[in-house]
Amino acid sequence: MATARCILVSWLAVGALGLAVMPASMVRAAEQTDPGDRPNVILCMADDQGWGDVGYNGHPRLKTPTLDTMAATGLRFTRFYAAAPVCSPTRGSVMTGRHPNRYGCFSWGYTLRPQEITVAEALKAAGYVTGHFGKWHLGPVRADSPVCPGNSGFDEWFSSPNFYENDPLMSHRGKVVQTKGESSQVTAEAALKFIRQAVSQKRPFLAVIWFGSPHSPHQAVAEDREPYKDLPPKLQHYLGEITGIDRAMGRLRGELRELGVAENTLLWYTSDNGARAPGSTGGLSGHKGNLWEGGIRVPAIIEWPARISSPRQVDVPCGTVDIYPTLSAIIGIKVPNQPQPLDGIDLLPVIDGKLTERPRPMGFWVYPAKGIRTPSAEILQAMADEQRTGSRPAASAESHPATDGIAKRYSDKDLPGHAAWIDGNYKLHRIPRKAGKVDEKLFDLAADPKEQQDLAARDPDRAGRMSQALLAWQRSVVKSLNGQDYLRP
Repeated sequence: MATARCILVSWLAVGALGLAVMPASMVRAAEQTDPGDRPNVILCMADDQGWGDVGYNGHPRLKTPTLDTMAATGLRFTRFYAAAPVCSPTRGSVMTGRHPNRYGCFSWGYTLRPQEITVAEALKAAGYVTGHFGKWHLGPVRADSPVCPGNSGFDEWFSSPNFYENDPLMSHRGKVVQTKGESSQVTAEAALKFIRQAVSQKRPFLAVIWFGSPHSPHQAVAEDREPYKDLPPKLQHYLGEITGIDRAMGRLRGELRELGVAENTLLWYTSDNGARAPGSTGGLSGHKGNLWEGGIRVPAIIEWPARISSPRQVDVPCGTVDIYPTLSAIIGIKVPNQPQPLDGIDLLPVIDGKLTERPRPMGFWVYPAKGIRTPSAEILQAMADEQRTGSRPAASAESHPATDGIAKRYSDKDLPGHAAWIDGNYKLHRIPRKAGKVDEKLFDLAADPKEQQDLAARDPDRAGRMSQALLAWQRSVVKSLNGQDYLRP
């Protein structure tokens, strides 16, 4: 048991949590309820956990007792979608409520734009104390970066540039520290230190907890491999990492109850994209990296006992783009200068059981762009060496697109890359081929969740309507990409 118990270094003895207030013109509370009625918010995200990588979705071997309990007692989504089939873009969608292509976060290793307003900034201005813990992957974790967690709305942060393994180096507000323990436990304990302090100060909090597992390379500790000792080593490590996340979630939930804040804490768990081998899509087609269901449909659960008093299953299509607008509605905040449009919707009517159909479709688009190498251990070791010597080398392991300007102009005529449009039970794929040709495939996900029966030829009217709507949305995304959303009258 001791192998999985995490021991953190002395950074955890942090001082008072500061709240840097943004200009009043940026965010305001609108007819807010009593601050004591506002929920605490915890947003948890796994790294590459597929739809089938939980016990409650039928995995034959995986042990996820905490997540299974959450699914059995809270709000369980059956059709929850990551905004993108890879990590950085989906994480950007959580932060902004917008499709990541709108601000050029095309693939893994890409960043936010400083012009975007994040959910952390919005909640912070509404009186919440905010913290980020774990994988960031939306920019550097140097304190002087315009897109580090600290400059993206987080008061406290204990972050890694990308995925990380056991005994990880982490950046505590820009200073590298060495930790000891299983990676998910290290992350949860860091978050709990922050949560305890917020509770002691009687302040509502936002804790964003982004685990580094089960991303490869899979390095589960012995305790978490034990339930799978009869399986091949590769599977032992993969499943063991998810069991490690599950135990960390159990630790988190238990502490919330000990602190007496579980009742009015909104705890949201999901993954950043679908599975890659040896993970499970639960039989869905595709995998991490593409827009078939296996690449973007992910596990998702909300626990909020004060509002969700009995377990329910939600079949309405929902996604990571909905997190920001939902929290904004719950807390009652308005952002006058919020870049528009938001792609997400307020899911509070879904949470309350009053909405059974999504009022507008969901768009997806993989813009063809290579990911950017972001090796956490290498980057953090370089930062630690700089701190020790007091010098910063000219070259760094980090490489990111420019975040201080919008230099490139994109055409709304040429729309490269696979795109998809989900409208109710129907999903249209638009796949450009060579010589300007485009394949369009239509599926009824209610009858055919594995996307095997193309209905485009049998239902040309529906396919045509959805195709036009998808193209209009893509052109809207290009306008955002070119900076139109930041222009003020």
